[in-house]
Amino acid sequence: MIKVGITGGIGSGKTTICRLFELLGIPVYYSDDESKQLLDSNMDVKAGIVKTFGNDLLSESGLIDKKKLASLVFNNKEALEKLNSIVHPAVRAHFENWLNQHSAQKYILKEAAILFESNAYKRVDKIITVTAPAEMKISRAMHRDKISREQVEHRMMNQISDEKKINRSEFVIYNDEQKLLIPQVINIHNQLNKL
Repeated sequence: MIKVGITGGIGSGKTTICRLFELLGIPVYYSDDESKQLLDSNMDVKAGIVKTFGNDLLSESGLIDKKKLASLVFNNKEALEKLNSIVHPAVRAHFENWLNQHSAQKYILKEAAILFESNAYKRVDKIITVTAPAEMKISRAMHRDKISREQVEHRMMNQISDEKKINRSEFVIYNDEQKLLIPQVINIHNQLNKL
């Protein structure tokens, strides 16, 4: 089985591209979504977060308040590193279990916004980077997440540039509303099936 990482900066359209691969029957592991789920479903992760950041992060229902946690780490690189050191090992283990369930596949996709930043790129065989013009990414993220331009730009500063991602990727998908997406996805799908 070929493990393919798919990444791209905030607002690049990774999810849209992943949905197209799913229409082709390719399983996609959504690292970002799974990591959010593990905040509450994995007791070791939850305990680690509470121990590191305090009980203030728990909501009345006893779940991790993800907005509070996000506001803590997006402005504090050290706090983000602490959070990642708690969450990433759990995501890695969860991904390994997920892989076992899809072992008959020719290839799978692992979606991760911070594929390079988290060193997850070391555990995949090929990489797809989804890219779009900066203004388009900012606009998409503001609209999708209902956040300010400053918040989007701050998140972008925590991610490595598209240029660096592209230089380290085997495949690039341009989600710029100029090039058609489906032919780009099918082209990569065909190449991966030939490996």
